[in-house]
Amino acid sequence: MLRTRVISAIVLLAIVAIPLILGGLPFFVLVAAFGLIATYEFVILFRKGQHAPMLIVAAALTLAFIAQAQWPALLPLAPLLTAAVIASLIASLWNKSEHPASDWALTLAGALYVGWLLSNFVRLRAQDQGLYWVLLGALAIWTADATAYFSGRAYGKHPWWPRHSPKKTWEGYLTGAAAATVVTAVLGVLLLQLSPLEAAALGLLIGLAAPLGDLAESMIKREVGAKDSSNFIPGHGGFLDRLDSLLITIPIVYYWATVLPRWG
Repeated sequence: MLRTRVISAIVLLAIVAIPLILGGLPFFVLVAAFGLIATYEFVILFRKGQHAPMLIVAAALTLAFIAQAQWPALLPLAPLLTAAVIASLIASLWNKSEHPASDWALTLAGALYVGWLLSNFVRLRAQDQGLYWVLLGALAIWTADATAYFSGRAYGKHPWWPRHSPKKTWEGYLTGAAAATVVTAVLGVLLLQLSPLEAAALGLLIGLAAPLGDLAESMIKREVGAKDSSNFIPGHGGFLDRLDSLLITIPIVYYWATVLPRWG
């Protein structure tokens, strides 16, 4: 199992590396592809229950949200969101499921959860030093995740949020946040010339928020009785399983990088 996980991780890194470095259109294509796969997983998860979100509509909205981040002048945000709500609601009139109204809500929620949150990757990469900001966020998240996992297994005794994830502990959560704080403090100073205090504060925020993204996806999976979002990535589950923490934390990094300087 560990060998499979390592091989899958290496393959994923190889796929991501070049588009991430190049930015622009190659990175948009990568994010759009991941977004469409994750949206498919979201829809299929709920179809295992009593719902039938509209896959084509959710996928189209996801792609539109990510495209808006790449070409904001061509796709103004307010008209896009208005069209998304109206078009998805009208499309629901042809939905022959038993719960068309709740299926419409899930369709829109899936596109917002995956497409809108993931679009912040494209926005962040497009910033000055965007490559470093993305790397900073990703490394902080993965550090928090790995540290929480191993420290939780070794020392964890106090359940953190047993309703949604019985194996997570306070010990793992707090040590993961501490590790993310240290990593971000170092990388923020070296790569982005942030002050040590600002970098550490961002790292702490990432470390505290990242597990909530994982917890949110666990809530969805537990509701429909699924262990993983799919089996697309051997040893890792699905794309949504790999993106869950990033969906919550990359927007934080993006707004930290773009809004905070205006307040300074």
